[in-house]
This record gives sequence, C-alpha cells and structure tokens, in this order.
Amino acid sequence: MSERIPDPARARTVLLRGGEVHSPADPFATAMVVEGDRIAWVGEEGAADSFADGVDEVVRLDGALVTPAFTDAHVHTTATGLALTGLDLAGTATLSDALARIRAYAAARPADRVLLGHGWDASAWPEGRPPSRTELDEAAGGRPLYLTRVDVHSAVVTTALLDLVPGIRERSGFHADAPLTGDAHHAVRQTAHATVTPAQRADAQAAALARAASLGIGSIHECAGPEISGEDDFTGLLALAAAGNGPRVVGYWAEQIASAKDAERIRELGAIGAAGDLFADGSLGSHTAHLHAPYADADHTGSAHLDTAAVAAHVAACTEAGLQAGFHAIGDAALTTVIDGVRTAADRIGLDRIRAARHRIEHAEMLTDATLAGFAELALTASVQPAFDAAWGGPDGMYAARLGAERARTLNPYAALLRAGVPLALGSDSPVTPLDPWGTLRAAVFHRTRAHGISARAAFTAHTRGGWRAIGRDDAGVLVPGAPADYAVWRTGELLVQAPDERVERWSTDPRSGTPGLPDLTPGGDLPVCLRTVVGGRTVFARPIE
Repeated sequence: MSERIPDPARARTVLLRGGEVHSPADPFATAMVVEGDRIAWVGEEGAADSFADGVDEVVRLDGALVTPAFTDAHVHTTATGLALTGLDLAGTATLSDALARIRAYAAARPADRVLLGHGWDASAWPEGRPPSRTELDEAAGGRPLYLTRVDVHSAVVTTALLDLVPGIRERSGFHADAPLTGDAHHAVRQTAHATVTPAQRADAQAAALARAASLGIGSIHECAGPEISGEDDFTGLLALAAAGNGPRVVGYWAEQIASAKDAERIRELGAIGAAGDLFADGSLGSHTAHLHAPYADADHTGSAHLDTAAVAAHVAACTEAGLQAGFHAIGDAALTTVIDGVRTAADRIGLDRIRAARHRIEHAEMLTDATLAGFAELALTASVQPAFDAAWGGPDGMYAARLGAERARTLNPYAALLRAGVPLALGSDSPVTPLDPWGTLRAAVFHRTRAHGISARAAFTAHTRGGWRAIGRDDAGVLVPGAPADYAVWRTGELLVQAPDERVERWSTDPRSGTPGLPDLTPGGDLPVCLRTVVGGRTVFARPIE
C-alpha cells in the first residue's frame, strides 16, 4: 500500500487493485478507483496502471474480494449494543445455565439500578419453560431485572421491577408467573430502559455500530418507535451516525399519523418514515402473532393491534405527506389486515401514488397466495430476516411447534416473493438474530424449506441494493461509476455462482458466464472475513490485508 500527500483542494482518490471486484459494470473487474465519496471507475488490472500515478492511495488487494457494503434493513441499535455489552442469554443451553449467567451478571454489576438482559428462548431448553419469578428473584438477588425473550415480544421480570411500575398487575398481558406481553410488557420495558444513562446508551450504540462496520455493513435501518425506545435514544443514534465514524443509519419511527402536522413531527425527529415496527401483531415465539386459525400449542389466535381502518388511515396520511408507511406483520391474519388496509388507502387516494411511495412491511412471514399477490399489486417492499428460518424453521423447530408442520412449511417464501416481483430487503432484526450478513445470505439460499430458497445472487442483491431501494434510492448498493463509495473488502475462498435447488446446477466457476461470482455459502464452510469497510469514501473499519 502506498500514499502521496493529497491536495486538500480536491477530492481524495484511492485505487484498489489486484483483487476481485463484484460489479455489474465489468464481471471480470479486478480494480476500482474511488474519488471522494463516489466510485469513479471499475475495470481490469491492465487498465489500472493508467491511474496509479494520479491517486492519493493504492490499496493492493492481494486477491481479496471487493463488494458493495451490506445494508441491514431492520436493526434495533441500542438493544443490540446492550446485548453486546451486557447480559446476553442467546445460545444458553439450559434454564440452569441461564440462571447461572444472571447470578454472575448481577454480582458483576452492583451499581446498576435495573439489570437488563436479552435472548432467552425456552423452546430450546430441555426444561421447556422460562424461569419462574421466584427463580429470577433469587438469581438477581432481589434486584430489578428485565429480561426479554429472543423475539423481544415478551419478557420475564423480577418482583422488584414489577414494584417500580404502578398498576402493572391490572394491565393487559400481565401474568402472575409467566412472561409479560402486550401493555404490561411495554410498561415494564419503558421503566427499565428509563434507567439507562445517556453514557450507557451512547456506549451501547457505538458498540453496535462498530460491530456492524466490522462485518462489512455500511448502512442500517433503525426501526424505532414509542413502544420500542425513547425519542432521545432515536435522535441520539442519528446524531452519532451523522458524525461519520461508522455505518450510515436510516431512521424509521413507528408511530401512527393522521395529519400533515403528525408527519412533520416524524420528520423533525429525523425519520424518513412512520414505519418499521408499527405493530399489527406480535411474534410466533411469544404466541402473539395474529393468526386466522389457532396455534397448534395454544387455544387462541394471538393478538391484533391494528384493524383495516387504522392501517388505511395511516397509509393514506403518510402517502399524502410524502412519508413511507410500514408495519410489523408476521401472522397470516395480521398480513391480511395490512394488505386490506393498504388496498383501502389505494382506493381512496390512488394506486399509483401508493405504489410510488414504496411502503414496506417488516417480517412478512406467514404469507398466503392472496397476501403475496397484494404485495406485488401494491408495490410493497418485504423487509425480511432469513436467519429466522435458520433459527426456528424445519420439522423440529419452533415454527412447527407453534403452527404444526403443514403451516410451518409455508413460512418465509422468498422464492415466491421474487417470482411475483416483490422487492426484498434483507436484515437481522438484531438483537433478535445477530448482525451477520453472510450468514443471512446462507440462510436465504439454504432455506429449511427448499422450495423457498433463492440464489446467492438474488440474496446478495437484496442485502445490498435491496436495502437502498427500500428507502427510495436506486443509485446505490452497487459498484458502478457514480454510485456512493460504500464497499467492503473480504478475505474469502473461490467464487461461485450458486443456486438453492439441487435440480439445477448449484454452482459454476466458468468465467464465460459473465456473472460475477460470490463466496461459497454451503453450510459448514467458512464465511468471508471482513478486511475493510468504507462508507462514503471513509474507512470505518480496517484490519491488515494480507
């Protein structure tokens, strides 16, 4: 690597050479020039010599792969950072293991007013149940403890935390010795999160952004809202990201609006949409996703938080104001409500205006033929999380336990969405599942229901360009001249053209295909290691390229 003293009066230029550049502009590209915050040129090594003397830096890739930076289209940044820096129960094998971790954490944090933790999943424990309140009280030493389930739609808490929330036992979703859901959960979450100091919050946000950058993620969509996090949390995160030392953050604020005044308040917060986790329902793991037919392991159909009229009013108001609307919808009944509501708004103000707004739905797991057709008709973006299927799909997974095997096999039909022309944006819903872009691609390609898997190329596009298109930007997420210089450099093995179905050729290394290759995503193999992440021409993460 070599540098010369740059002229401060002009944009800094960088030449990357001697690697593999994933670009539709040239499927055989091995070099790239960046000028300021834009891609200036992509091409082959033989032409790179003509740029070498006129740039400020030459990055010798030594065979490394250069791709667009990933966009994670659904993140809860502060919660992700708190999980990274605090009590994280993801991966605990047993209830007793979880209680032991709680005891150790409580002992190590004597000054915390409320202990915060995340990630338990009793469906994976041999005991088959969450901790009782008595067990939690003992493990936490009688202190307030707020501990969210992996899906963040329910929580177990200690008696000391309940005592801090007036009227909690009268709220809907309160259970004497079972996880809290609904209003009761929201109330204890608000009380618990109010104890996080500004310094703790800033540290958590910085930790989450640093982790994202180290994984080649150049942009995240923060899905915030009054039932998830406070306004100070949201505006503080946007300010931190604007300082330019990490990934871009695009903010969504999940609050219903009914007027231009409401829309202006959303804009004043810095959000580009009243979308993200505006809850139409809950989650399958917590039995709160809204279903047409009862759960296989419970005698109810979950919880509906919005009706068709409320969805229609919100979508119409957002469209009139030039804002994106969006909803969290997982169960088939919730998705029916949302599609019917968006269609009602289209009847009211015009289908073309609805389609042009690029409204979005988060998760969209339990689709039917009718709701899938509705996505296509209304040009809705499906913001989806393939790691959900990797974690909970399959004949022995949580989905099958909640829904029965037949209904579970219908979940997360990514191939059908693409066939219908529905735009996909991939994400993690971190901390529900970890930030892990290549793991996300692997989960999308090697779906547990084979018919729902998509090609590596389609998944890669949905996790790079798809996230930009979801915010109305068609010029980004791809390495072509004029595009934003958001890219990542990877150490990886042989590049392949990989498909999800064994009935067709799963991979090819034939360069005559003219299709840029991608790393092998076959389960069990090593995934790429990020060497450098660049956002708008600024390096936000780097390790030596060797």
